[in-house]
Amino acid sequence: MRLAVIPARGGSKRIPRKNIKLFCGKPMIAWSIEAALQSGCFDHIVVSTDDAEIAEVARQYGAQIPFMRPAELSDDHTGTTAVITHAINWFAAQDQTPAQVCCLYATAPFVSADDLRRGLAVLVETGCDYAFSITSYAFPIQRAICLNETGRVEMFTAEHFNTRSQDLEEAYHDAGQFYWGRADAWTQGRMIFSPAAAPVMLPRHRVQDIDTPEDWTRAEWMFKALQAQGNSAAQA
Repeated sequence: MRLAVIPARGGSKRIPRKNIKLFCGKPMIAWSIEAALQSGCFDHIVVSTDDAEIAEVARQYGAQIPFMRPAELSDDHTGTTAVITHAINWFAAQDQTPAQVCCLYATAPFVSADDLRRGLAVLVETGCDYAFSITSYAFPIQRAICLNETGRVEMFTAEHFNTRSQDLEEAYHDAGQFYWGRADAWTQGRMIFSPAAAPVMLPRHRVQDIDTPEDWTRAEWMFKALQAQGNSAAQA
């Protein structure tokens, strides 16, 4: 059995009600639910929430709410692994132990059904504990700078000041969209960012963290541009 778990608690502070705030015409969470449904990967698509309004919106778009997330897993300090493990254990108690479980973020409107299918294929073919979305940094991380205690500039790795960008090793970061994992990897708390994980590469233009109002505005611009491009291609 394959399970999608979409964590969506009600306590978002920087963007209030972020999970169900309208994003390009739909509640934010709807984009993740629809991608999961379209992928055909899952036997169950569950939203794990402590919030009745989020639960109702999720149901309207086709997700299941077989349980409400307990309060002890709904505070600012609860990690994603604990939320996914709770869902796995709930299904196991119903004699429906999943084999592969995908944590799909509610605030990932750029996630696609094709990428979810690719992630599952990578997980199965590699035999890894996890397969998750990543993308490349737009700028060499070896040339990054910080501000010291006096407010002046310093390099994190000053030895690379004169190194040509093309000679520096490329670096990648978590795209924050989805994390496929074996059920036992989740329940045993194995580390995601480790050699036991395999990458699912995404282009940078389909990756956007949405943590601030500025992020939200930029993400909507990007999303509309991608939709316009897709419509133009379909009409050609």
